[in-house]
Amino acid sequence: MDDLDLRQLVIDELEFEPSINAANIGVSVEKGVVTLTGHVASYVEKIAAERAVERVKGVRAIAQEIEVRYPDHQKRSDDEIAQRAVNILHWSVQVPDGSIHVKVEKGWVTLTGAVEWQYQRLAAESAVRKLSGISGVSNLIEIRPRVAAADVHKKIMDSLKRNAEIEADSIRVIVDNDKVTLEGKVKAWYERGLAERAAWSAPGVKVVEDRLTLD
Repeated sequence: MDDLDLRQLVIDELEFEPSINAANIGVSVEKGVVTLTGHVASYVEKIAAERAVERVKGVRAIAQEIEVRYPDHQKRSDDEIAQRAVNILHWSVQVPDGSIHVKVEKGWVTLTGAVEWQYQRLAAESAVRKLSGISGVSNLIEIRPRVAAADVHKKIMDSLKRNAEIEADSIRVIVDNDKVTLEGKVKAWYERGLAERAAWSAPGVKVVEDRLTLD
């Protein structure tokens, strides 16, 4: 697939996604690398645009340069955003209470602290990025499991084999203490995400290095 055809597929997917107003989003493609520019009205919309592009077959990488531009009446002060972030984390059943620290500067939220599982780390980010008035989120939360799993490799491979959308035999999983490296080939960009989630689902994993390539 050439870059011109891929660009049109990306544009079509952005316009098809109901949560995105694609009117102010620019798309350029070079050797399968998609660059998104322009602006959107919320951080949630910015993330939705990136997720939409990831679904398009043939996309090899994404450069995300979209700005978030809130209307003046929707802008929030940093202290207000910080308080709302603390509240929403407190209400989340997936995030251990008191484990996350919040810092807000010019609408940009930084999360620090430590949790035991990757899903808790992602749940904290997911909860915060839905807040209105934010311009971005930096997730610096660490994973500190209480115990290390000796069968990390088996758990990951079992997870890959259960997923009908992934050919597990084409993926090699290398476990080195708390680091997992994925090698091999997949047929589409989104399959890389599925494989990464399978790796992160194993207890004790702190780092996932994705070396998967598109077939």
